[in-house]
Amino acid sequence: MAKVEIKQPIVDEIKGHVNGAKAIVAVDYRGLTVEEDTKLRKQLREAGVVYKVYKNTLLKRAFEGTEFESLSQHLEGPTAIAFGHDDATAPARIINDVMKTSPKLEFKAGVVDGTYYDAAGIQVIATIPSREVLISKLLGSLQSPITNFARVIKQIAEKQA
Repeated sequence: MAKVEIKQPIVDEIKGHVNGAKAIVAVDYRGLTVEEDTKLRKQLREAGVVYKVYKNTLLKRAFEGTEFESLSQHLEGPTAIAFGHDDATAPARIINDVMKTSPKLEFKAGVVDGTYYDAAGIQVIATIPSREVLISKLLGSLQSPITNFARVIKQIAEKQA
């Protein structure tokens, strides 16, 4: 069996993750302990993020012709890839949280909603709250003036009664 025939199913698996991804983040995981890596994988899995380690050449092949092709320039040395399918900021946000306790974990680069970001850019993306948190903040800020207005009207009605 030729090497290409052995590697093609892995490339197809990566392409499957790439096709449904809203975001992909590449990280350097050198120096992580097994315990830290297990904790990271568990948090990512709970958030619906696929986190895998593949050979860099296979990743480059899978990224060819996609919006994630710009990540190929960062595929050197040990690289782990996080595919975000539901929440575009989840991979960066969760990895950033783990980086606080595991400083050896480092961002390489990422693509979020079709836009390429270097390590510093992904660090900024990691500070963006999840969609649900943003929606709840928006609803809270919309509800606050209405609630205050209702209180004022009620106080005026009580005062006149």
